[in-house]
Amino acid sequence: MTEYDLILKNGHVQIDGLHQCDIGCRDGRIAAIGNISPSMGRTVMDCSNLVILPGLIDPHVHLRDPGNPAVETIHDGTRGAILGGVTTVFDMPNTLEPVTSRAVLDRKRDFVANQAWCDIGMYVWGVHDNIPALSHLELQPNVCAIKVFMAGNMMVDDDAGLEALMRSGTRRVCYHSEDNDRLLERRKLFTEGQPHRMHSEWLDVECAFLGTRRLLALARRIGRPTHILHVSTMQEIEYIQSYRDICTAEVLVNHLTQIGPEVYDTHGGYAVMNPPIRGREHYDALWRAINEGHVDCIGSDHAPHARAAKERPWPSTAAGLTGVQTLLPIMLDHVNAGRLSLARMVQLMAHGPARVYGAINKGRIALDYDADFTIVDMKKKRTIEESWITSPCGWTPFHGYSCHGWPHATVIRGRIVMREDQVLGQATGKPVFFH
Repeated sequence: MTEYDLILKNGHVQIDGLHQCDIGCRDGRIAAIGNISPSMGRTVMDCSNLVILPGLIDPHVHLRDPGNPAVETIHDGTRGAILGGVTTVFDMPNTLEPVTSRAVLDRKRDFVANQAWCDIGMYVWGVHDNIPALSHLELQPNVCAIKVFMAGNMMVDDDAGLEALMRSGTRRVCYHSEDNDRLLERRKLFTEGQPHRMHSEWLDVECAFLGTRRLLALARRIGRPTHILHVSTMQEIEYIQSYRDICTAEVLVNHLTQIGPEVYDTHGGYAVMNPPIRGREHYDALWRAINEGHVDCIGSDHAPHARAAKERPWPSTAAGLTGVQTLLPIMLDHVNAGRLSLARMVQLMAHGPARVYGAINKGRIALDYDADFTIVDMKKKRTIEESWITSPCGWTPFHGYSCHGWPHATVIRGRIVMREDQVLGQATGKPVFFH
């Protein structure tokens, strides 16, 4: 008698350590964990010599849709996610039609249901004009968080605006934290055509640290839970430790992998991102924070641009890098290199994002949770090549990077959607629900 739609057999399962056991999935949920007869499954996948992780979450992607389909789309970007072993992404709101209202959010939700290969949470963009509506918007179905830019276009960077925004709602707010006044003033120091390594001089440590200090002072006074995205400096990560009662933190894979200023000399415009890739002392400080438990999430900040935009002279070079498809291979390589444990990686890429954002039934291998699994071969060695990248822009800052450890299969709500580099079936991703 068939009892399970899918049985994962003989895998090493990451549940508070590695345990060899089977997992039975029924109606998209985890229905059993233990020793399960293969005769009880409609589909049985042999996971011998493989490691079964909870479905991994990339909480920071820019799928650019609607935007320029020659650069990125929800369909192509999420296809890259499942090829890279990611089962859920949280998509940023700064698209051609900004997600700042209920009407746009509803349109995006309907669109996602027909285009996405993986499950998706959606950010709402917090701007001056919609501050009174944010307490309502943050509670709409499938909204992972409010996103606020303190620098750039449609930003909220003044104390009065930030305070009003913090008082509109109760859920955790996510911030791109830089000081815009300092960025504008420092821009005058640089000229067109200077080396790309000057990017980290323009967007210097104080730009980030000043923004974060201002933000956390307001958050502490008002009591609003705060999430600092892409923390990149030693100063910030140390400062945040005094605000852990209200503040969680994200670090990007790029800041854990690439080091300036050398990366700018080897990669040129393909190393330019905001906040910038910094020097060795910041790299070392972020790794210490990872292993001391001071970081909550790791993300990719997947933000594609056309090659022509990346190859413009600095500082006209477009800032942003592809990353959702390469996030897991790079992090598995860090695990095999001994920089963090596999259990800690799962905390940062599954448990942590689900906890910080309140994702329902995501991020854990437990009964009645969504049957989302990232199945990896910890022994496989493979080199990242641009021919593997599905984003239409066609490039990765990790081209030529040799990885030890690779995604073998991706399972979403009990369906095998990727196996051994083959995408299976149709795009059936769904919007995620949040507490």
